[in-house]
Amino acid sequence: MRLKLLAAVTAAAAATLTFSTSAQANHSWGGYHWARTANPFTLKLGNNVSSAWTSYLNTASSDWSSSSDLDTSVVAGSTTGSTCAATTGRVQVCNSTYGTTGWLGVASITLSGGTHINSGTVKVNDTYFNTSTYNTPSWRTMVMCQEVGHTFGLDHQDTNQTNTNLGTCMDYTNNPDGPPSNLHPNSHDYSELSTIYSHLDSSSTVNGSEAVKQVGNDKASWGKRVARSEHADTYVRDFGNGKSVVTFVIWAD
Repeated sequence: MRLKLLAAVTAAAAATLTFSTSAQANHSWGGYHWARTANPFTLKLGNNVSSAWTSYLNTASSDWSSSSDLDTSVVAGSTTGSTCAATTGRVQVCNSTYGTTGWLGVASITLSGGTHINSGTVKVNDTYFNTSTYNTPSWRTMVMCQEVGHTFGLDHQDTNQTNTNLGTCMDYTNNPDGPPSNLHPNSHDYSELSTIYSHLDSSSTVNGSEAVKQVGNDKASWGKRVARSEHADTYVRDFGNGKSVVTFVIWAD
């Protein structure tokens, strides 16, 4: 069975997107970032996960808070795992048995003003994580770390699943343990966050109030495929009025 690790991004303008399927010296995801008036800022991660996932969410939060530019705080969630509705100004993290969709994890960000993130969601699919292949601490750690990382505006450093690991959870792989292991961010991820958040904005989308758009859990809701490669596909769904959803899909055997 082909399984895919998926990240969905809600965008204000699809024309601003850039994607790469090779190792990247710069892995900003289309220049997307949370607007804020000071650094470091604190981004809230809503805990809508079961006890089986709590430690992995806490680990991801701790890892990413090592950035000099942002901190994360795990707070009580405001949605359910199956619904995982976005909330402005924070990231809602969820798990559920979403079904045989083919994806292990989904990260979505809603954009305003072209590149400003105003909400995010992370979903991890227990339909696959309950199987012997993926029900391991390593797979859970890597996928949670990667999907949360996407909601800051980070892309993958690499999408070749069979080459040598780069030692970061933002590297796609079929062997999270490596060596080196792909369980945590590496120094390049923190450097990229410093680049992404090197400027300040005149207003903040952290704890904002703008309405958000969402797509479903299956391919039919993602819209038109606009790019494809050996391990990655990109889809765009246009909602009109400058709002669109872009779905970035990473495939694995």
